[in-house]
Amino acid sequence: MGNEADFGRHLMKLATDLKARLFRNNTGMAWQGKVTRNKDGSILIRDPRPLHAGLVVGGSDLIGWTPTVISADMVGRTVAIFTAVEVKAGAKATKEQLAFISAVQGAGGLAGVARTDADLTTILGR
Repeated sequence: MGNEADFGRHLMKLATDLKARLFRNNTGMAWQGKVTRNKDGSILIRDPRPLHAGLVVGGSDLIGWTPTVISADMVGRTVAIFTAVEVKAGAKATKEQLAFISAVQGAGGLAGVARTDADLTTILGR
């Protein structure tokens, strides 16, 4: 399938086919502030401050929801169940990633590590 980014995009498409919706949860750190563009194409950032992207340390690569019909006590309403998928093409999940997955599952959400299409199908309960 190529690299992890390609596999993640593939899983997002597969999730849509399985009636779920997943989005890329980008993580990282960048700088923001007053930008001055220089003639050579470089930039100068004045009054810089860090901008941290992502939910939390260990947050899954893909997050979203899985529509689920609830039992009779909710009169057949469909609700969105929070869903988190850690995409792995080869590497192992970190302890922080596994802790996030465990927390989502413990709160009633759907979460897991996907190395294959079958893994995603299992996570989504499809």
